[in-house]
Amino acid sequence: MPTWKTRGLRGSALEELINRTNEKYKDKGLALIQKIPTPITPIEIDHNTHHITLAYFDQKSTVDYIGAVQGVPVCFDAKESATDTFNLQNIHDHQVEFMEQFKHQKGIAFFLIYYSKKDLFYYMPIEEMKVFVDRAKNGGRKSFRFDELKEEHFLNQKSGVFVPYLDMIAKELAESE
Repeated sequence: MPTWKTRGLRGSALEELINRTNEKYKDKGLALIQKIPTPITPIEIDHNTHHITLAYFDQKSTVDYIGAVQGVPVCFDAKESATDTFNLQNIHDHQVEFMEQFKHQKGIAFFLIYYSKKDLFYYMPIEEMKVFVDRAKNGGRKSFRFDELKEEHFLNQKSGVFVPYLDMIAKELAESE
Protein backbone atom coordinates (compact mmCIF):
# COMPACT_ATOMS: atom_id res chain seq x y z
CA MET A 1 0.00 0.00 0.00
CA PRO A 2 1.29 3.51 -0.76
CA THR A 3 1.95 5.58 2.34
CA TRP A 4 2.64 9.23 2.96
CA LYS A 5 4.54 10.93 5.72
CA THR A 6 5.34 14.61 6.36
CA ARG A 7 4.04 15.86 3.00
CA GLY A 8 0.63 16.42 4.54
CA LEU A 9 -0.30 19.94 3.45
CA ARG A 10 1.22 19.90 -0.02
CA GLY A 11 -1.23 21.59 -2.36
CA SER A 12 -3.55 22.71 0.44
CA ALA A 13 -3.29 26.41 -0.52
CA LEU A 14 -4.34 25.55 -4.07
CA GLU A 15 -7.15 23.39 -2.71
CA GLU A 16 -8.35 26.24 -0.51
CA LEU A 17 -8.46 28.65 -3.47
CA ILE A 18 -10.47 26.14 -5.50
CA ASN A 19 -12.80 25.42 -2.58
CA ARG A 20 -13.49 29.14 -2.13
CA THR A 21 -14.12 29.50 -5.85
CA ASN A 22 -16.53 26.58 -5.74
CA GLU A 23 -18.40 28.22 -2.83
CA LYS A 24 -18.75 31.43 -4.86
CA TYR A 25 -20.05 29.50 -7.86
CA LYS A 26 -22.51 27.62 -5.63
CA ASP A 27 -23.72 30.81 -3.93
CA LYS A 28 -24.35 32.39 -7.34
CA GLY A 29 -26.20 29.27 -8.55
CA LEU A 30 -23.67 28.72 -11.34
CA ALA A 31 -22.23 25.35 -10.33
CA LEU A 32 -22.21 22.69 -7.65
CA ILE A 33 -18.75 21.18 -7.36
CA GLN A 34 -17.55 19.07 -4.42
CA LYS A 35 -14.10 18.05 -3.25
CA ILE A 36 -13.72 14.28 -3.25
CA PRO A 37 -11.78 13.18 -0.17
CA THR A 38 -8.98 10.67 -0.67
CA PRO A 39 -9.80 7.59 1.41
CA ILE A 40 -6.97 6.84 3.85
CA THR A 41 -6.36 4.63 6.86
CA PRO A 42 -4.32 6.33 9.62
CA ILE A 43 -1.34 4.41 11.00
CA GLU A 44 0.28 7.02 13.27
CA ILE A 45 -1.39 9.99 14.93
CA ASP A 46 0.38 12.76 16.83
CA HIS A 47 -1.70 12.79 19.97
CA ASN A 48 -0.56 16.31 20.91
CA THR A 49 -1.79 17.90 17.69
CA HIS A 50 -4.30 15.22 16.66
CA HIS A 51 -2.75 15.19 13.17
CA ILE A 52 -2.27 12.05 11.13
CA THR A 53 1.47 11.64 10.58
CA LEU A 54 1.47 8.31 8.71
CA ALA A 55 -1.30 6.67 6.70
CA TYR A 56 -1.92 4.49 3.68
CA PHE A 57 -4.33 5.06 0.84
CA ASP A 58 -7.29 2.67 0.90
CA GLN A 59 -7.79 2.87 -2.85
CA LYS A 60 -6.68 4.85 -5.86
CA SER A 61 -8.38 8.21 -6.06
CA THR A 62 -9.71 9.33 -9.40
CA VAL A 63 -10.20 13.10 -9.40
CA ASP A 64 -10.14 15.86 -6.80
CA TYR A 65 -13.46 17.50 -7.73
CA ILE A 66 -16.75 16.43 -9.26
CA GLY A 67 -20.12 18.06 -9.79
CA ALA A 68 -22.25 19.92 -12.32
CA VAL A 69 -22.13 23.26 -14.10
CA GLN A 70 -25.53 24.37 -15.39
CA GLY A 71 -26.57 20.72 -15.74
CA VAL A 72 -23.32 19.55 -17.36
CA PRO A 73 -21.31 16.93 -15.42
CA VAL A 74 -17.80 18.16 -14.59
CA CYS A 75 -14.77 16.53 -13.00
CA PHE A 76 -11.26 17.85 -12.56
CA ASP A 77 -8.02 17.31 -10.77
CA ALA A 78 -5.83 20.07 -9.34
CA LYS A 79 -2.05 19.95 -9.71
CA GLU A 80 0.70 22.36 -8.79
CA SER A 81 4.08 22.97 -10.35
CA ALA A 82 6.88 25.07 -8.91
CA THR A 83 8.88 24.95 -12.16
CA ASP A 84 8.31 25.47 -15.88
CA THR A 85 8.38 21.71 -16.43
CA PHE A 86 5.46 19.54 -15.33
CA ASN A 87 6.47 15.96 -14.56
CA LEU A 88 3.92 13.47 -15.86
CA GLN A 89 4.58 11.09 -12.97
CA ASN A 90 2.05 13.33 -11.17
CA ILE A 91 -0.65 12.09 -13.57
CA HIS A 92 -1.79 8.51 -13.02
CA ASP A 93 -3.17 6.13 -15.63
CA HIS A 94 -6.33 5.47 -13.60
CA GLN A 95 -7.04 9.22 -13.47
CA VAL A 96 -6.69 9.60 -17.22
CA GLU A 97 -8.85 6.53 -17.81
CA PHE A 98 -11.57 7.81 -15.45
CA MET A 99 -11.55 11.24 -17.09
CA GLU A 100 -11.75 9.76 -20.58
CA GLN A 101 -14.73 7.62 -19.50
CA PHE A 102 -16.32 10.69 -17.88
CA LYS A 103 -15.88 12.64 -21.13
CA HIS A 104 -17.39 9.72 -23.07
CA GLN A 105 -20.48 10.07 -20.84
CA LYS A 106 -20.89 13.68 -22.12
CA GLY A 107 -19.09 15.25 -19.16
CA ILE A 108 -16.26 17.77 -19.07
CA ALA A 109 -12.96 16.54 -17.64
CA PHE A 110 -9.87 18.67 -17.13
CA PHE A 111 -6.84 19.43 -15.00
CA LEU A 112 -6.28 22.74 -13.27
CA ILE A 113 -2.54 23.32 -13.06
CA TYR A 114 -1.20 26.08 -10.86
CA TYR A 115 2.26 27.37 -11.77
CA SER A 116 3.21 28.76 -8.37
CA LYS A 117 6.35 30.71 -9.40
CA LYS A 118 4.40 32.52 -12.12
CA ASP A 119 1.14 32.71 -10.12
CA LEU A 120 -0.76 31.39 -13.15
CA PHE A 121 -3.58 28.87 -13.51
CA TYR A 122 -3.85 26.67 -16.57
CA TYR A 123 -6.96 24.81 -17.75
CA MET A 124 -5.94 21.58 -19.46
CA PRO A 125 -8.74 19.50 -21.01
CA ILE A 126 -8.23 15.75 -20.74
CA GLU A 127 -7.62 15.60 -24.49
CA GLU A 128 -4.62 17.90 -24.17
CA MET A 129 -3.21 15.97 -21.21
CA LYS A 130 -3.68 12.74 -23.14
CA VAL A 131 -1.38 14.04 -25.91
CA PHE A 132 1.44 14.51 -23.39
CA VAL A 133 0.73 11.20 -21.61
CA ASP A 134 0.69 9.29 -24.91
CA ARG A 135 3.92 10.99 -25.99
CA ALA A 136 5.59 9.78 -22.78
CA LYS A 137 4.23 6.24 -23.20
CA ASN A 138 5.63 6.17 -26.74
CA GLY A 139 9.16 6.94 -25.57
CA GLY A 140 8.98 10.74 -25.63
CA ARG A 141 9.44 13.28 -22.86
CA LYS A 142 8.13 12.26 -19.44
CA SER A 143 7.09 15.86 -18.86
CA PHE A 144 5.77 18.89 -20.69
CA ARG A 145 7.21 22.39 -20.74
CA PHE A 146 5.42 25.63 -19.96
CA ASP A 147 6.14 26.87 -23.49
CA GLU A 148 4.17 23.91 -24.94
CA LEU A 149 0.94 25.15 -23.38
CA LYS A 150 -1.83 26.95 -25.23
CA GLU A 151 -1.94 30.66 -24.39
CA GLU A 152 -5.75 30.72 -24.56
CA HIS A 153 -6.04 28.12 -21.76
CA PHE A 154 -4.50 30.32 -19.07
CA LEU A 155 -7.17 31.62 -16.71
CA ASN A 156 -7.70 35.36 -16.55
CA GLN A 157 -7.98 36.65 -13.00
CA LYS A 158 -11.33 38.13 -12.00
CA SER A 159 -12.28 40.05 -8.92
CA GLY A 160 -14.15 37.91 -6.43
CA VAL A 161 -13.18 34.57 -8.03
CA PHE A 162 -9.88 32.96 -7.11
CA VAL A 163 -9.72 30.31 -9.85
CA PRO A 164 -12.12 31.37 -12.65
CA TYR A 165 -12.40 28.06 -14.48
CA LEU A 166 -16.07 28.49 -15.49
CA ASP A 167 -15.01 30.74 -18.38
CA MET A 168 -13.00 27.88 -19.90
CA ILE A 169 -15.86 25.41 -19.38
CA ALA A 170 -18.20 27.82 -21.18
CA LYS A 171 -15.68 28.13 -24.02
CA GLU A 172 -15.30 24.34 -24.24
CA LEU A 173 -19.09 23.91 -24.36
CA ALA A 174 -19.45 26.55 -27.07
CA GLU A 175 -16.76 24.86 -29.18
CA SER A 176 -18.45 21.46 -28.88
CA GLU A 177 -21.81 22.72 -30.21
